[in-house]
Amino acid sequence: MAIQNRDRFLNKLANNLGRPRRTEGVKRPEWSVQPQWQVLEGCSQDELVDVLEKQCKAIHTDFKRTTIAELPQTVEETVAVYGKKIITAKDDRNEKFGLDLLFNKLRTEDMEVHEWDSTAGLENQIIAERADVGINFSDITLAESGTVTLFNNKDNGRSISLLPENFIAIIPKSTIVPRMTQAAKQIHEAHEQGHMVSPCISFISGPSNSADIEMNLIVGVHGPVRATYIVVDDGD
Repeated sequence: MAIQNRDRFLNKLANNLGRPRRTEGVKRPEWSVQPQWQVLEGCSQDELVDVLEKQCKAIHTDFKRTTIAELPQTVEETVAVYGKKIITAKDDRNEKFGLDLLFNKLRTEDMEVHEWDSTAGLENQIIAERADVGINFSDITLAESGTVTLFNNKDNGRSISLLPENFIAIIPKSTIVPRMTQAAKQIHEAHEQGHMVSPCISFISGPSNSADIEMNLIVGVHGPVRATYIVVDDGD
């Protein structure tokens, strides 16, 4: 796609600023005060888990802790409350954390488990829309705000976390960072190092909600009504 009138616009902008247009030599500023790095600075992973648990209460999100060995049972117990129709990403971590065996077991118990299929196109969205629960792994987790970060791609569509009535986020403890500052740093560094970075990144803080009307908070307005975060001690 061609950019129209870029030079004319930038030249006019520089003119109004009373200086020549800069085409090179731009350097990122180094700020003398950077309070964003001081929030929760020095906290251990266990302390960040405690912060996350406390924040979950504020964002109306159920919170559970478990181990890799006990994760399948924890997920099964949580799903039992939410319903029988599940959609999940095609994610290598399903096998690593034992969820592939759980999903196969649930299929034999008259439950529907759909793994996102990039060849199925819009059918994935239709299935997600009628699903009782969507299940995702968090790639980076923000303790301060209770936010899970999802790297969406062809095997992990946004609909998994947006369309079902309920949402379960599997949070490896090693993914927990203090706040958005560290999450943005991780993403930026991955890009700088030449790693493939998802073109679509979702930041989700509990169930959907809105306080647009008369400042009254309504939970479950335009997405999942209920959410559960399951923190897994992955030993990393």
